[in-house]
Amino acid sequence: MTTTRESPVSNGVNVQALLDAREALASAPEGAQFTWRATNEWITGTHSVSTVEEFFGLGGEQTHKSTFTFTADHPEVFAAEDNGATPVEYVLVGLASCLTAGVAAVAQNREIQLRSVKATIEGDMDILGILGADPDVRNGFHGIRVNYEIDADATPEEIEALVAQSQKRSAVFDIITNPTNVSVSVN
Repeated sequence: MTTTRESPVSNGVNVQALLDAREALASAPEGAQFTWRATNEWITGTHSVSTVEEFFGLGGEQTHKSTFTFTADHPEVFAAEDNGATPVEYVLVGLASCLTAGVAAVAQNREIQLRSVKATIEGDMDILGILGADPDVRNGFHGIRVNYEIDADATPEEIEALVAQSQKRSAVFDIITNPTNVSVSVN
């Protein structure tokens, strides 16, 4: 049985619900198995639109409150129309969003009041790989840098610990830094 604690700190994260979920799923691990989904449809050229609406978790199908839409394209310098962020920019957005959510949750749990959190993220890539111009060049990023500016009621060491714990628990950080099996098929 968990006890609810009240905190004078409010970063907008319901830590008690997260702690309760962790406890409940530890005793029923089958509920912790999730399948996330996205659907992508080609528009024209390199322009496509993805939607996110449903996922599987807690032992059944779940639906988001809204359908989320993401437009992707390549910039004009790639002879495209620049109708949306590039897919690799979405990867950076996913990483920054996941890490920042973790910072807020960890800060709430540690009763650290945040005033502002800003992440700047950069990924370096040699596009000779994706263009097929050099078979020895990797297609993806060869380095990613995340820099945080955090204003909080905490020491610099406590802020560094927030970011470190967020990184430790980030699903997207794990996906990017560890191999993930990906299968591609055609129906």
